Amino acid sequence: MKPRLHELTRSQYVVHGLDWMFERPIFRSSDFTASAGIPAPTAKRFLQVLKTSGILRELAPGRGRRPALLVFPELLNVAEGRDAF
Repeated sequence: MKPRLHELTRSQYVVHGLDWMFERPIFRSSDFTASAGIPAPTAKRFLQVLKTSGILRELAPGRGRRPALLVFPELLNVAEGRDAF
């Protein structure tokens, strides 16, 4: 997954972002931006690229001040042993 994400994002923070998502496969976008150890503008772009490429999926879109709820379906499917998402 690391080489794939690096190819998509071209970011030096791929390892930080991926490690963070492996610990929290369902998360709010604001939590990622605040605590992944990535500068906020880069974190927002990172999430947008991953959503566009289908690696992340929105469970609930952001509205107003409420951030989007995102899921890393590939990881959860492996953990569940079936296609849960």
